[in-house]
Amino acid sequence: MSEQVSDRILARLREWGVERVFGYPGDGINGLLTAWGRAEDQPRFVQARHEETAALEAVGYAKFSGRLGVCVATSGPGAIHLLNGLYDAKLDHVPVLAIVGQTARSAMGGAYQQEVDLHTLFKDVASEFLETVTVPEQLPNVLDRAIRTAYARRAPTAVIVHADVQDLPYTPPTHDHTMVPSSLDRSGWQALPSPDALERAAQVLNAGRKVAILVGQGAAGARGEVERVAEILGAGVAKALLGLDVLSDELPYVTGSIGLLGTRPSYELMRDCDTLLTIGSNFPYAEFLPEFGAARGVQIEIDPHLAGLRYPYEVNLIGDARATLEALIPLLERQDRRGWQSQVIANAQRWKEVMARRAAVSAEPVNPEHVARALSPLLPDDAILTSDSGSVANWYARHITLRGTMRGSLSGTLATMGCGVPYAIGAKFAHPDRPVVALVGDGAMQMNGMAELITVAKYRHQWEDQRLVVGVWNNRDLNQVTWELRAMGGSPEFLPSQELPDVPYARFAELLGLTGIRVEKPDEVEDAWREALAAPGPAVVEFVTDPAVPPIPPHADWDQIEATAASLLKGDADRKGVLRQGIKAKIQEFLPGGRGKSATPGGPS
Repeated sequence: MSEQVSDRILARLREWGVERVFGYPGDGINGLLTAWGRAEDQPRFVQARHEETAALEAVGYAKFSGRLGVCVATSGPGAIHLLNGLYDAKLDHVPVLAIVGQTARSAMGGAYQQEVDLHTLFKDVASEFLETVTVPEQLPNVLDRAIRTAYARRAPTAVIVHADVQDLPYTPPTHDHTMVPSSLDRSGWQALPSPDALERAAQVLNAGRKVAILVGQGAAGARGEVERVAEILGAGVAKALLGLDVLSDELPYVTGSIGLLGTRPSYELMRDCDTLLTIGSNFPYAEFLPEFGAARGVQIEIDPHLAGLRYPYEVNLIGDARATLEALIPLLERQDRRGWQSQVIANAQRWKEVMARRAAVSAEPVNPEHVARALSPLLPDDAILTSDSGSVANWYARHITLRGTMRGSLSGTLATMGCGVPYAIGAKFAHPDRPVVALVGDGAMQMNGMAELITVAKYRHQWEDQRLVVGVWNNRDLNQVTWELRAMGGSPEFLPSQELPDVPYARFAELLGLTGIRVEKPDEVEDAWREALAAPGPAVVEFVTDPAVPPIPPHADWDQIEATAASLLKGDADRKGVLRQGIKAKIQEFLPGGRGKSATPGGPS
């Protein structure tokens, strides 16, 4: 039998080193599916429960492997379902390729079943590269460009293949007019700023007496260099959510996350610094950066289209973070006065003490902060963590101490719900020999997580280390939005939209042959995590937590406090619990050793 277009697609993916494709079947890709059978499932087809989660699994795979994530879907509804996961890749700058089926060419324009204008559908999410294969000779050029572009632009790309084209005999492009040959190689490359730009950046940084560093995911390969710069300049380092695993939280001058889910020392670091060095981050919220004009700024950014955003930087260094820092370090002068860094370290230590006390506050029945804090010291040094969106992201950002070779990520920019378990599955296929822990709220668990536990059960035996632990915060409430209604809108909780059914997540896991553990008492939390991490296979730990524990922002002001009070007075269904927990949590900041008003902002220089 001659090679078909579908066979050539899979062969080309293998030649590019693709080992896994996440997807869901449909008749729009029947040609590809039969080719998979002929190819003896190479690259391996991973069957998700939904095309959205297939795309999210491809994003998780790409985030934790550094390689291309690939997903596949049928025409019509299958293609539509991919969008959310692909937008997650677009906004977090992750290389993902979507291969999508389409109605046969002869039926196009005939209002045929599942006929959707896929170019219009994908033109934004796959704006870096989107093409339809209409003849066999077009295939290698289109597929190779899609893969190269996904890597180079760190973006999702899409290749659409008509159902009938998949079954055509494959003929390569010839050496003729209108034919476009292609090649496989993607040699490594490295961008570096000009010597003049590096000199100007060094002048700004050397003049600083209170230097703050903000790192994002673009600094992931420059851990040692970032530490060296912080030590030379006597700086403090804050981390964007996507850059939480860039530096160890055990370094004393690391202040943790920044932003609404951030820490008070990170807020103070930005508020009081006189110089800002941003490395590999496009953290979007300018209100958490220094006041415009209050600090001089230098940015290191590999994408020139994203340079200069968020803050009026004096110097924008366009280049790879590690290579740029290696060139910059010899130009930096050691800051001998360490008063600023000493104050940063003291503030960070105070915050850790406050968070420890907040996690120890009693709740009904379990404090959600205690759940995350109890997990942190039990995690293996090579663990991979995924966090879903919602209030659980607060506890991940504030209570998990990343150390060793730990990795962690979440949907940073799109902040989509339902990504935690799919990310964890992608991480397991990227690193089948490492333990993975997903931190998930009950809303996200009901949205996508429960279905994808079936995927976990289906593929667990393919993983060398079968440990995939899903921690579920079961508070029967869409908690993040509830708190946003209270604090930002001054509105009481609207139960018809916010209240969730109480689902037995642990029992559901047991039905699938996984370990299931339910926790209803604070003194059971640590043992439950230990049992799950020691289980011979995947486990779900369900913690019944108190929805009245507030995720107080690091910069909580009187407007937000008054808005919360107003919502309670209007009849919030849980107003007594909210008031009780809010007072108990906030007072931890003013106990002896806590972060009270008496502390000196910034400290001596």
